[in-house]
Amino acid sequence: METRVNHENILSTPDECDVLVIGSGAGGMLAANRARDLGLNVMVIERSDRYGGTSALSGGGIWVPCNRDMGDKDSREDALTYLRACSQGRVAEEKLCAYVDTAATMIDYLSNEVETPCHAGFKWADYCQKLPGAKDGGRTMFPEPVDAGILGDDFFRQREPAAFSKLFGRISLSVDDGAVLGARGPGWRRHLLKLLSGYWLDFGWRRKTKRDRRLAMGAALVGGLRKGLYKRKVPLYLNTRFRRFVVENGRVAGVVVLREGNEITIRARHGVIAAAGGYEQNQVLRNQYYPVPTEVSWTITVPHNNVGDTLLAGMEIGAATDLLGVAWWIPSIRLPAIHTPNADTRAGLFTERCQPHSLCVNRTGQRFANEAISYHDFGAEMIKDYELTGANVPCWMIFDSQFRAKSILGSIMPAKLMPDSALPQEWWDSVIYRADSVRELARKIGVPDETLSATVARFNQFARTGVDEDFQRGKYSYDNVYCDPRHGPSPTLGALEKGPFYAVRLDLGDLGTLGGLKTDHNGQVIDTDGKLMPGLYAIGNCSASVAGGSYPGAGATLGPAMTFGYRAANHIAQEAARDRAPSAKRAPVRAVT
Repeated sequence: METRVNHENILSTPDECDVLVIGSGAGGMLAANRARDLGLNVMVIERSDRYGGTSALSGGGIWVPCNRDMGDKDSREDALTYLRACSQGRVAEEKLCAYVDTAATMIDYLSNEVETPCHAGFKWADYCQKLPGAKDGGRTMFPEPVDAGILGDDFFRQREPAAFSKLFGRISLSVDDGAVLGARGPGWRRHLLKLLSGYWLDFGWRRKTKRDRRLAMGAALVGGLRKGLYKRKVPLYLNTRFRRFVVENGRVAGVVVLREGNEITIRARHGVIAAAGGYEQNQVLRNQYYPVPTEVSWTITVPHNNVGDTLLAGMEIGAATDLLGVAWWIPSIRLPAIHTPNADTRAGLFTERCQPHSLCVNRTGQRFANEAISYHDFGAEMIKDYELTGANVPCWMIFDSQFRAKSILGSIMPAKLMPDSALPQEWWDSVIYRADSVRELARKIGVPDETLSATVARFNQFARTGVDEDFQRGKYSYDNVYCDPRHGPSPTLGALEKGPFYAVRLDLGDLGTLGGLKTDHNGQVIDTDGKLMPGLYAIGNCSASVAGGSYPGAGATLGPAMTFGYRAANHIAQEAARDRAPSAKRAPVRAVT
């Protein structure tokens, strides 16, 4: 039986609450659920006309060291050793300990109290395999698929995942689905048939929409959290844009928002939690803080959101910042929108670079990194090579017809499902380049043909022996997570020897910024004098990452956002209990302009 979730009327927003959460991503909604369970009156505001933010577009992974599924395969000391190595001394020990000690408690709360169960993915290795304390799998947890029927009409207000995360643009894929189908492992045909039949036989749902009833990955996480808010009667107001904080002698006591062209003040008696994302959609801030020239169009986050409003407002009232020059890097490619004339979309290359029969080169035609490392680390290598040679950002991914036949590239399906003749004519030699020889391809993309030819020849030697002597591709467990296990002698190395040959341009994209307002172990914002700012908390990409500029593993964005959202709610409840003491007094509120 479907439960109808009512969409709150934005024209009747209350002007006071105990806790105000800015942003409706996973971190913000987890904090709101938790604060309500602790007896606080909570309100969530969202800038856009859709809830879920970047979380709804994500894979839904949550990095949770020492989670229940791992049992004795992980330990507190291993997790802390790994995080210390990742953060390289840039994060306070107390904050690292808070994350490791609370993440597993948070995930149990999500599974049991919010009723959004998760399971560990033992195939998903930590990203920084060279560092002490890294694990081959299990620290990343994924939400179970959710039936969208529980959301009623509110399903249509959830931010829709990108087309490339769905089979044929319609059928939702979980990470487990993607792993089975992508690797064409045992039973993949049966699995595909199950997904197809489940969608096509759901006649009642397909009369409502072409979108799948089955929510997976980030959409499942967001859907479960949204249902939790509804169950707890926590209002979520869309189209409500944050403008500035309201302060009282250094204490944040509320916010000013813009709705329907009007500025309205909302007072928060006990705390404001900023969970509104980073600043990657703000070109001015990118130009100011990013280490190399980039463009807003390269990011794969939601357009027109995550513009740094809370970052700038926090800085205006004296908040300290950290790690502003770092983002969650990912190489991205431009893909024109097929059904919208003159519009482009972006696809991040999460796994494609590790598939056999492909390699990446800078604009001199030379390899510069192990292509199978994590997307964040690959982006960092693009930056290093740019600083060294000036011939990167962008770079090129080169592959042959064997890759094209079997592998997905963004939303471009393998040639077996989407042959070259099915791609729009205008894409050729614009979005994707094709030639009968490596030398001809090099000339088309403006790379020295002799250099590229020599690079491919050397790489092919490595593919035949199964050992990459230049960059050790395939040496570490993460390198082989997304590869074809049947391919030998290495699942990630394959010769580029069968034409036609192809190339796509890789830009330095991102999944958001990982620097922001500086916070303590409870998510409370710290000012430029090193003091805590009462009433103000920041989580997720609004705040500086607990990983200190690195990317420990899949879900290292959502994991800290949700964990420190949980801790922030707990801390606010503790402070509220003190505020309710008979001696507590309050001064008039003023808005900072």
